[in-house]
Amino acid sequence: MKNDDIKKAYQAAGADKAIGGQAVIEGVMMRGKRMYAIAVRTPDGHIETVREDVTPVSEKYKLFKLPILRGIASFLSSLVVGMEILMKSAEIAGENLEDEEPSKFERYLIDKFGETAFMKFLIYVSVAVALVISVAVFMLLPVYVGGFFEGLLKGNTWALGIIEGTVRIALFLGYLSLVGRNRDIQRVFQYHGAEHKTINCFEADCELTPEKVAEYPRLHKRCGTSFLLIVMVISMIVFLFLRTDVFLERVLWRVLLVPFIAGASYEFIKWAGRSKSKAAYYLSYPGLCLQKVTTREPDLSQIETAITALKEVLKSENNEGAVAGGVQPS
Repeated sequence: MKNDDIKKAYQAAGADKAIGGQAVIEGVMMRGKRMYAIAVRTPDGHIETVREDVTPVSEKYKLFKLPILRGIASFLSSLVVGMEILMKSAEIAGENLEDEEPSKFERYLIDKFGETAFMKFLIYVSVAVALVISVAVFMLLPVYVGGFFEGLLKGNTWALGIIEGTVRIALFLGYLSLVGRNRDIQRVFQYHGAEHKTINCFEADCELTPEKVAEYPRLHKRCGTSFLLIVMVISMIVFLFLRTDVFLERVLWRVLLVPFIAGASYEFIKWAGRSKSKAAYYLSYPGLCLQKVTTREPDLSQIETAITALKEVLKSENNEGAVAGGVQPS
């Protein structure tokens, strides 16, 4: 992919119509202000959709309308909803998660609290485990590695932030490169590209057909990949100013500041997604480049799946942009 595609993605992502998305197993999720829709390609080739209403956390708790805090709430909410959506898509796509026999402990929980409550418990546990592993690998491990350079820095503890940040980004890039070799993940990356192309086409007020959507770039400034990279860059900057020789203090500060760094990163992505300034372009450029790794060019059937999910959101929310570009609500 040429750098011209990055410029196209930057230009296409200027309008914020409150539509987000996520690639799932054999499909795409599109999310509006109050609901999300999943479109998944089933083993027999047809597209199955699921719609679910979502109440924003900021409407339940006004405190989370404030900058930074709204980013923290959005980040945690997206993790929970994302895990739930992945499980639903796997079931629709024919992964047959239910074929596995529950353990005695799982059967006890199902009998006592019901299957629905058990599934919610499983989702929350999965998110908690994923968060713990992520913090351990991408926050604490770099601190440990940085400790080996402490003697060479001769008291210049500020430089540890740079070393830790470099290790953190290297781990992240290595992880993406490794998982990207998996054939199933490559298909998810194709659906990721289909999601971006469809949103770019919609934001440009163009007709939502597979052939037309295919002309748009597979990169988008509001992508979660860019968000994660921004988290790591902002953490590097913040940790430059947290100078301490005590290892446990460094670890504690890294853990405590993770939510606030995520909130600040959310504000940056939100701004960059609306702005067409040169500053936004240059600051978004690394994240757009990284999306070349986490997206693949989709085929027309995958794009059709993404379009189906988006149209479900537009119909349900009666989005003002739904009529534009030939998207007729029915």
